[in-house]
Order: sequence, then structure tokens, then C-alpha cells
Amino acid sequence: MYWYRELPAEVEVPFEMPVLYRDENIVVVDKPHFLATMPRGGHVVQTALVRLRRSLELWELSPAHRLDRLTAGVLVFTARREVRGVYQTLFASGAVSKTYLARSSVGVLAEPVQRRSRIVKRRGSLQAVEEPGEVNAVSLVEPVGDGLFRLTPSTGRTHQLRVHTNALGLPIDGDPLYPEILDVAAGDFSTPLQLLAQRLSFVDPVAGQAREFVSERTLG
Repeated sequence: MYWYRELPAEVEVPFEMPVLYRDENIVVVDKPHFLATMPRGGHVVQTALVRLRRSLELWELSPAHRLDRLTAGVLVFTARREVRGVYQTLFASGAVSKTYLARSSVGVLAEPVQRRSRIVKRRGSLQAVEEPGEVNAVSLVEPVGDGLFRLTPSTGRTHQLRVHTNALGLPIDGDPLYPEILDVAAGDFSTPLQLLAQRLSFVDPVAGQAREFVSERTLG
């Protein structure tokens, strides 16, 4: 017997989520903008986890890591309870290489910059902030051209890439939180955050094989 809390009314996220790869241990998808990774707050059914559990009938599916609701791109799930821990540990250890693309129509970056800072996000606050103290967030930001930037994080703090690009004078187009908090109505999908988890690679801890997954999406 399963008990669930009463579901809130949710606005459907009208975008597809292609499966990039699937085997007995993992499912890799190309998550769209506006779809949360897993249930939280007012998002339950309209999450990548619940959608996949229902469409694939994999009830033990669980995220190996997370992407922000507004960020699109490569997202990995574990398919079986027995392997969940080893994949989640892999991602938590920093042994996974991640590359993002971002677009900013504001500011100029002439050469690659590594941003090192301390990022803190306090309960009840929508924004994360940089504060003095021990460094806990490191991102490499490289200009690609035409307003595009390649972002390579070495750590995974909440909103890290959005905070670091904003601090460099390169706020990401479509960001409703940085530099200013904007009021966006539920169901307004007109201005997606121009941030894409483009590429992800790691050595599979179960199969022992090198894995690389690339998003098929592009930034507008």
C-alpha cells in the first residue's frame, strides 16, 4: 500500500524529454527547461522523475544528480535500487566531468577566467550569494563567440554557474533571479534560461566503461 499527499494543481510543462541512453542500470535523458528534476514544493507530477517513472514503468528510478528546474540538458537516473548508491556517490565525489553552455547578451569576456569564491544560499532566500571565506565554488568560464560561453564547474554549489557568470558581468539571458528577482507567472514558458548542461562524461562504476552523453538541444 502506498500513501501520497494530495497533489497540487500543476501547470503542464509542454516540452518533450528524449531518452539519450538506457541500460539495466541507468537512464539518461535530455531534460527540457522548466521541468524540475524531482518533486519539491509545488512541482510533483511535472518533474523529470515522475514523468519517467510513469512512461518507462521503472518505479525504482532515482536521480543520480540534479539540474535546476530552469536548466536544460543531460540528466542521469539510476534504474535499480541496488546500484543507486554507487552512482550517486560517483556524482557527489566530483569524478564526473560536466560542460555547460550559456548565452549572455550583456558584457564581454576576452579570455578564459576561473572564478573561485564562497557561495552561500540561505533557507528562505531565492538567491545564492558570494561571501568572504573559504572557497567552495570553482568555475571555468570560456568565451566561445556570438555571446556564448562554455562553463566547466569543478564543484556543484546551488546556482553556482548563474552566480559566477553574474559576478563576472555576464548574467545569463532569461534568468529570473540574477541579477534581479523577476516575477514570472506560472505557465509562462516564453523566456527559457539560456543555460544548457551540454556534455557529461564519467567512468561507469558498474560497467567499468567510459561514458559520454551530449545534449541534442541548442540555445536560442
